[in-house]
Amino acid sequence: MVKEIERAGIPVVHVCTVTPISMTVGANRIVPAVAIPHPLGNPALEAGEEKALRRKLVEKALGALTTEVDGQTIFE
Repeated sequence: MVKEIERAGIPVVHVCTVTPISMTVGANRIVPAVAIPHPLGNPALEAGEEKALRRKLVEKALGALTTEVDGQTIFE
């Protein structure tokens, strides 16, 4: 699905916990997530720390979305 959306001219960021799967499905912009049960957060953190973690991931994904890439790129 990622490749088809990009083929239509819409950039896509794949946020995932297992980056090799993203590579296999052909995602061009890949942002590693936190963990399988909680990809965009960590409930063990205090509320403020978790909010900062989530913000960092979203900002990284937005940065990846606006970055021109030539092939598959993982945004660490």
